[in-house]
Amino acid sequence: QLVESGGGWVQPGGSLRLACETSGIIFSLFTMGWYRQAPGKRRELVATLSGTKTNYADAVNDRFTISRDGAENTVYLQMNSLKPEDTALYFCNAEDPFTSRNFWGQGTQVTVSS
Repeated sequence: QLVESGGGWVQPGGSLRLACETSGIIFSLFTMGWYRQAPGKRRELVATLSGTKTNYADAVNDRFTISRDGAENTVYLQMNSLKPEDTALYFCNAEDPFTSRNFWGQGTQVTVSS
């Protein structure tokens, strides 16, 4: 089970930190990721974390940081210098490296506007 939190409204240039609390998975082995879906658009990759290796979409590189807390079984997405185009429903994802099965959270809304 994946449960996201931390979304909300913020002005352009502001920051938010999303959290995804996990249960029922081997957190240390799974590839964790954040995806987003804006109205009328397809779901897109934001960032992934596999072990210590990170991967970011070009649109968020140098502004967003994905990290995990193994003790809390939680993955975070620190979002800085937010732009209106970052407005979307953000989803947490966990991928089983052995079966490629994917697990999704319910999403948390991020709105960036003045």
